[in-house]
Amino acid sequence: MKSRAVIFTGNSISHEDAKKILRVNYQPPVCRFQLEIFVQKGYQIIGIIDGIFFDRAAVGHREIISALNAGVKVIGGSSMGALRASELDTHGMIGVGKVYEWYRDGTFESDDEIAVSTNPDTFEPISVPLVNIRETLKVAVAAGVVSKKEHNDLLKLAVNTYYPDRSYLGLIKEGTKRGLIPEEKRKSILDVCIVRQVDVKKEDAILVLETVKKLLEDT
Repeated sequence: MKSRAVIFTGNSISHEDAKKILRVNYQPPVCRFQLEIFVQKGYQIIGIIDGIFFDRAAVGHREIISALNAGVKVIGGSSMGALRASELDTHGMIGVGKVYEWYRDGTFESDDEIAVSTNPDTFEPISVPLVNIRETLKVAVAAGVVSKKEHNDLLKLAVNTYYPDRSYLGLIKEGTKRGLIPEEKRKSILDVCIVRQVDVKKEDAILVLETVKKLLEDT
């Protein structure tokens, strides 16, 4: 398999875990003006999973379109890649995964849904993205641990929490403090959130890797 693909990630899936699925060139989360470098180097496939935003300039629409116009296949999903793919799929960018579909269909619009605080050295997330919290709370309801009202109250609390401060422990602790959930349910709810948490962003990141792998096999 010819390794002419580069994938930008590190938050949604670590480079170590990604390499177990596909051996290509992995780069840290993408920021503005990086794509042209890899287009000029002759890369035929660019996978965008994670990207920088808020504190630094995010990868721009024009630079993705420029790569597409140069004949490069650009695949996005999971995080920044999902957001950009939902905006540029009509230009030929390939979007995959649930998060991409939610943005494409207008279920979500805010970058805040996918935002996480990360370790600056390893890119590992140190907060929980809102999209993951949404899906995990659904599991808690299905398990009978959280009522519909408790689900709604906890989700509203999570939405109103600044993204670097989002965690399951913090959410349950604050929910108990505010009387949104009874003290006696605190441990069981936290157990479900930790043990059965749904990592949508990682699942979608794996889909990006699998899509890139198939494209490489077909070329």
